[in-house]
Amino acid sequence: DTTETEETAEAVELIVFAAASLTETLDEIIEDYKDVAPHVTIVPSYESSGTLLKDIQAGADCDLFLSAGASQMDTLEEEGGVLEGSRLDLLENKVALAVPEGNPKGIESFDQLAELLKSGDVFLAIGNSDVPVGQYTQKIFAYYGIDESAIADCLTYGSNVKEVTTQISEGSVDAGVVYCTDAYSAGLTPVDEATAEMCGQVIYPAAVMKNALHAEAAREFLAYLRTDKAATVFESVGFTAL
Repeated sequence: DTTETEETAEAVELIVFAAASLTETLDEIIEDYKDVAPHVTIVPSYESSGTLLKDIQAGADCDLFLSAGASQMDTLEEEGGVLEGSRLDLLENKVALAVPEGNPKGIESFDQLAELLKSGDVFLAIGNSDVPVGQYTQKIFAYYGIDESAIADCLTYGSNVKEVTTQISEGSVDAGVVYCTDAYSAGLTPVDEATAEMCGQVIYPAAVMKNALHAEAAREFLAYLRTDKAATVFESVGFTAL
């Protein structure tokens, strides 16, 4: 009798660490998941992947980690923090150039942005270097042969992608480099998308943690994140489900 098993299913509190850029979509998916696994309470913690990595390394309880960059997950895997065989590439995002409402500077492309940076004629918000979106931005600078220290006066930093998005929304900068999905969630217009040639592919890996308290429940939720229903939510803001 399945109903009996469901009722006796032990209540589980699942701790999920997720990149800040997943906030809106994951909240919605967690809500949907209550119908699938009513005995599981998911407690999400959203921050930059770099900060979440440090927290996990410092021994924070975490069952499932969804990172916005491969490097953070690679580090954890090298340190033996990932449950063997659980890692997978969940989503692809795109790095976008977004502008405030009305686009006062008339910025239309990364090519144009590079010229403005070289002439010192733009104020740009980007992520810190320990944040994946900041690391992708550094690759874009390298692609255009731009020395970040030489354009310091043109830059302002955010400790996660949401902070960068806020600076663009408030119009305190001329433009910012964020993910497509963040631009979408914040109602901003992306004027250009970075190509794989500029900054590589933007892959979001997910994995169950080696010292997860609820590894089985984490595996089940991770499997749910790959269903069509979850993919629809992710894709509604511009992610590509892999």
